[in-house]
Amino acid sequence: MQPRPLHPDEVATGVPLVRRLLAAQFPRWAALPVTPVRSAGTSNAMYRLGAEMVVRLPRVASAAGDVAKEHTWLPRLAPALPVAVPVPLGRGTPGEGFPFPWSVYRWLPGGNPGAAGIARPEPFARELAEFINALHRIDPADGPASYRGEPLASRDAATLAAIGELGGHLDAVAVTAAWAAALRAPGRRGPAVWIHADLQPGNVLIADGRLGAVIDFGCLGLGDPAVDLIAAWYLLPAAARGVFRAAVGADEAAWARGRGWALSIALLELRHYRETDPRMAAIARRVVDAVLREEGA
Repeated sequence: MQPRPLHPDEVATGVPLVRRLLAAQFPRWAALPVTPVRSAGTSNAMYRLGAEMVVRLPRVASAAGDVAKEHTWLPRLAPALPVAVPVPLGRGTPGEGFPFPWSVYRWLPGGNPGAAGIARPEPFARELAEFINALHRIDPADGPASYRGEPLASRDAATLAAIGELGGHLDAVAVTAAWAAALRAPGRRGPAVWIHADLQPGNVLIADGRLGAVIDFGCLGLGDPAVDLIAAWYLLPAAARGVFRAAVGADEAAWARGRGWALSIALLELRHYRETDPRMAAIARRVVDAVLREEGA
């Protein structure tokens, strides 16, 4: 079974490829069972390896650059974080017709939140805030810039273009007004901090009703901590957002920037995935609607 393509320039993978890569580069694991994982992520194809590991193959060239960053930084950040994060076990190189570096990680138990959301959203909101606060406190020395480390205003052209292309699928006037309101928020003063920058359903694992792990650190780097507030709209119902905001300590300006980040990311994802990944498109649409409801539109 081969994962369904999500990108026009995606590289095909499959169990036979994984077996060849393991045999050539990690022969000690080559005899273990390999099973495709129905992953909520969109940047990597996942294959469970035995009971304790997972093989992660970048789908596109832009994701391939994340391999070195995650292998370098995740072991350094993990001891300071209150929940599990991916543990690199092997770093593969291009080969067997596959053009990108790739990884073997420890398997982390749990599942992504479904469309029904989180069973106990307020405790989950506090756990999420605890993770974010811990990440933001880690010494940023020598850290790379985040993929989303730019000022929010620099996304204006791309966001307006997405609104224009989606005009027949949403209330373009209300969305444009919400985006303009976010751009009016004061910028952050102070040094950049470590941010995950992609806290949405496909990148968290729930285990025993609690936040069990945060995964997919492809956007990891230094930036405005408000970017991590997108979790409020991507992961939480409206009733739990106040608990999350209080626990994470976001002021009015940071909350407005975080809302703007959530809106911009969701619009670009809705445009990109509406034809290829209905699940991702539905999540993005829910985020846009949540932002508009909070704005009173």
